[in-house]
Amino acid sequence: MFWPELGRYGRVWSPWREMERLQQDMNRLLLRETPYASTFPAVNIWASDQDVIVEAELPGIDPGNLDITVAENVLRLTGSRKPEALKPGEVSHRQERARGEFTRSFRLPYAVDSGKVDASYERGVLTVRLPRAEADKPRKIEIRSQQR
Repeated sequence: MFWPELGRYGRVWSPWREMERLQQDMNRLLLRETPYASTFPAVNIWASDQDVIVEAELPGIDPGNLDITVAENVLRLTGSRKPEALKPGEVSHRQERARGEFTRSFRLPYAVDSGKVDASYERGVLTVRLPRAEADKPRKIEIRSQQR
């Protein structure tokens, strides 16, 4: 009986999986900004009946380099991180913090009042509070009874 060779983690070896892994490795090597642009900044988003709160981790980012827009229930965070300048005689030994431009967009769970959006930046964390539009808030409907 023939048993195919087991690869890592006890799975059957697949040439297609290996080709995909090779492509991912090459993308990481040659296009270093691609994974960064799609996952930076890390965010937490939560909503209540009154508002949506978005917290984004943006260490080392100048708030002047951030742009926050809300249109059609989509929040868009755009910005850039400048590379740090080396002093004369210094050579970079290791750089794990990505640099360059980034954009992240998030569909909001309901319509927000864009005129009342509030953003603050403290200790590398951007907090955006997006209040729910009054017209979109749930309303209690009273039931009239007809007494005979």
